[in-house]
Amino acid sequence: MEQIPAAVQDDALTVKPSALQSHIVCMEPDSPAGEVIMQQDHFAIRVADTESGRSSAGMLINKMYGWRGYGDNHKVESNPNRITLSATDKGMVIGTVTLGIDSEAGILADEIFHDEIQKVRARGGKVCEVTKLAFDPTVRSKMVLASLLHVLIIHAHYRFHCTDLFIEVNPRHRRYYETMLGFTTVGEVRQNPRVDAPAYLLHVGMDYVNQQIDRLGGTSTHPGKERSLYPFFLSRREEVGLANRLLKLE
Repeated sequence: MEQIPAAVQDDALTVKPSALQSHIVCMEPDSPAGEVIMQQDHFAIRVADTESGRSSAGMLINKMYGWRGYGDNHKVESNPNRITLSATDKGMVIGTVTLGIDSEAGILADEIFHDEIQKVRARGGKVCEVTKLAFDPTVRSKMVLASLLHVLIIHAHYRFHCTDLFIEVNPRHRRYYETMLGFTTVGEVRQNPRVDAPAYLLHVGMDYVNQQIDRLGGTSTHPGKERSLYPFFLSRREEVGLANRLLKLE
């Protein structure tokens, strides 16, 4: 179950370092955290492809999910059909998200929304999902969250050619994803046994995401009245440059 990153609902883009200590998970100093694929002034986006990186991402997930009542025994495991990303600041994990790619085993959302997801597959769509999104609530930065999600979308679009993106969310978080990323609700609310809580299935087409990146990406200094996260995404030129670098590393 995805939790709303409550701290990024306002426009504050800074946070006092002292406020981070109770929530942020430290990376093990003697273990590699994972490859840095985007470096900004005050944070980095990494692929959590090491045991240490996955463990630290899992610690943040369990801390935040446990606080929301979604359980605290969730694991981030090595899986060829999943890519876990982490945002780090001075060696601390401040956010994490996992991209799940469709395979013969399906995606996690198939457990309770298989009928809805199968409709997209039937019309030729290649589906993927956003899972295990956890974000430290004291980090008031739309830029960090948007960067984490944009790198996930770059993997989904350029590496795996996904056409449709799904996410399962608690009903109280649904409006956030609709407003900030353009997701729409598919079907009715159902009980999610993985977190013992109700969930909606939300969907956004990659065509829509790309349109928003073309229109708004890289405009965070002058977003106008736009309320979504898309102004905090990379510009299309920057996106293509990063995608090309990622593809060369395969």
